[in-house]
Amino acid sequence: MKRVENRSVIIAIVMGVIGIIFLMRLFYIQVIDDSYKTSADNQALRYVTLYPSRGIIYDRKGELLAFNEAAYDLMVVPRQVNRTMDTTFFCNLIDITKEEFVKKMERAKSYSYYRSSAFEKQIPADEWAAISERLYQFPGFFGQKRTLRRYPKKVAGHVLGYIGEVNQNQIDEDSYYQKGDYIGVSGLEKTYENELRGERGVQVLMVDVHNSVKGNYMNGELDSLPEPGKDLTTTLDRDLQVYGEKLMQNKKGSIVAIEPKTGEILSLISAPTYDPNLLVGRDRTKNYVELVRNDSLDPLFNRAIKAVYRPGSIFKLVQSVVALENEVITPETRFHCNRSIINCHGSHTYDNLQKAIQHSCNPYFWQVYKRLIQMGEEESIFKDSAIGLENWRKYVTSLGLGVRLETDLEGIKKGFIPDKEFYDSWYGEYRWAFSTIYSNSIGEGELGVIPLQMANLASVIANKGFYYTPHLVKEIGDSPKLEKYRKKNNTLIDSGHFDVVIDALDAVVNEPGGTARRARIDSITVCGKTGTVQNKKTPDHSVFIAFAPKENPQIAVSVYVEESGFGGTWAAPIASLMIEKYLTGKTNKRKEQRILEADFIHLDKEDKE
Repeated sequence: MKRVENRSVIIAIVMGVIGIIFLMRLFYIQVIDDSYKTSADNQALRYVTLYPSRGIIYDRKGELLAFNEAAYDLMVVPRQVNRTMDTTFFCNLIDITKEEFVKKMERAKSYSYYRSSAFEKQIPADEWAAISERLYQFPGFFGQKRTLRRYPKKVAGHVLGYIGEVNQNQIDEDSYYQKGDYIGVSGLEKTYENELRGERGVQVLMVDVHNSVKGNYMNGELDSLPEPGKDLTTTLDRDLQVYGEKLMQNKKGSIVAIEPKTGEILSLISAPTYDPNLLVGRDRTKNYVELVRNDSLDPLFNRAIKAVYRPGSIFKLVQSVVALENEVITPETRFHCNRSIINCHGSHTYDNLQKAIQHSCNPYFWQVYKRLIQMGEEESIFKDSAIGLENWRKYVTSLGLGVRLETDLEGIKKGFIPDKEFYDSWYGEYRWAFSTIYSNSIGEGELGVIPLQMANLASVIANKGFYYTPHLVKEIGDSPKLEKYRKKNNTLIDSGHFDVVIDALDAVVNEPGGTARRARIDSITVCGKTGTVQNKKTPDHSVFIAFAPKENPQIAVSVYVEESGFGGTWAAPIASLMIEKYLTGKTNKRKEQRILEADFIHLDKEDKE
């Protein structure tokens, strides 16, 4: 009897343990592990992400720069895929190989056997129409509506940038993003990502065993609508941008145009450029590889904000106003054009400041820089030069050089204006003097400036001593530009010192003996300065900055053409065409044709000259 009771107890214990295990497993399935729930739901429900329309980008006149076009991602839930599906027909339908099919399916399974993921991305609407008609034959596959970026004029690739799929680091850093989302990778698409992207919605659909949608679950009570991104109105003039890119075909370099009174960038051109549509759609990866790996000219590199060049003779304008402010010269100060000191062009001999700028006299600015660096503060020329350099640098950086202009494009360089620490690291403390660094006097030496800073310098001179930070966006949605772009940046130079410089720039273009006669426009007074940056093994770089009209400046321009020759020969006429186009809508066709025919990429040195 006792043995029977013991057996009953044992059986009860075993049954109790089994019951506990069953309950624990049931709890795990229902509460902790949602894969069974997902699997069950997928038999009847489909959760469809509703992606927002990305904000549209316009130019300053309301012309389209970037808009959205319908596209589709082909989604897959591996659990629902029929193992006996006709893969040959399916691969032909979506234009992939069987090897690609296997890879894509394995990737989907590794993500989740029960949840949907993108099998093929960014299928254009016209291709999707044919695919969707046959999709009922392939359970587990369905379409996810997306949008593609389109760029109607194929311009401003470096400004607009492009979008790409988020990586895991970006998902980890921002909880908004999910696998398969797109994000701005460069340009304005990246800078204003939070404003452009919008907010996702969701739709819960009922689906039958034949992969057909039967309607909204619970009459759409669980659905939410997407919120579109905000539109951007840029400062760009699309027509001017198109024209500038046309002028820079078959050339390396940059054009930047700014409205001086606002700092609004009218055009920002880096050459060679690229069609931004290449980085959209199913071929984007192949096109990206082609642009990065197989094009030695590096068309994705934005020279306008990332290429640090020596400025050449345009830097003489900086030396002029800094010297006037420090009272080491006056407008009537004269120096002999002593070519035993440093080489010079032209037939001038004994210029004042205006004539020295007009003739671009190298020995004159050698003397000016010497007075700035060796001001007699110390008996030792080495200590005196160190003091002078730091004082000089303070005024130069106030003009927006050697500092990062906080514009709305990522990756902008600040250029380089050398300081005492830099030369100490090269030569040792107090072991250098003016005689070591005199090349800076004419914009050579260790100076480095980006094209955006060159155009901004033209704006500073046009404004007689101040500038607004150059920027590319006027409005975000219905909101005006950011407050930081409304702030006036005052230089350390008195406004009165700019008058003689402006008159000199007028003479450079419009009087005999000026170095930029090719920049003349009959109906407009253009003020400008040429620069020719020396190269040892290749042709010199051609440089020009300008603004116009003289009395009421509406546009300031910098042009930098690599390995092309004198500044007055190529950069100056390009700048004048940009000015004429913007102010009048017309251009000098003869001058234009000469520029369009010039090729400094595909021709050898002899042909260039």
